[in-house]
Amino acid sequence: MAFGGSRGRIDNVLTLRLIFLTILIFFFASTVFAQVQTRVRIIQASNEGSAVDPSLRDVHDQLGSLFNFTSYRLMRDEQFSLSQNQPVEIRAHQAIGLEISLVGKRRDVAEFRVKIRRDGTEILNTQVRLSPGRTVMIGGPKHGAGTIILAFTARF
Repeated sequence: MAFGGSRGRIDNVLTLRLIFLTILIFFFASTVFAQVQTRVRIIQASNEGSAVDPSLRDVHDQLGSLFNFTSYRLMRDEQFSLSQNQPVEIRAHQAIGLEISLVGKRRDVAEFRVKIRRDGTEILNTQVRLSPGRTVMIGGPKHGAGTIILAFTARF
């Protein structure tokens, strides 16, 4: 009978270890799946000339329908993985910085907080919702002879 009791304790220990391992795997899997691959393009738009940066061809029609500029030049193209409430900071220009953080994610939409600072002063604080593979554009601050436009794309 002692053998049966010992065997039962071993089974209980193994069961508890399996439960613990399952919880651990679930926790790490949910952390990995909560990440969103994000692309931010920082674009300078102006009415000086009519050139469109070749790397912006995929969003040229969208730019033209939303903004009234004749020239679009890519300043930066950043790709990174965002995890919830872990902001990423990007320097758009010497005096202009962006802070982007993942606020939440569901199966079909990711929500981001976007902050723009000029010389350390916050000039924009907004939230953006993105569906997988879609691009959303935000008109930003004036820059040089034009304006900065931010193009956000997410993959998840």
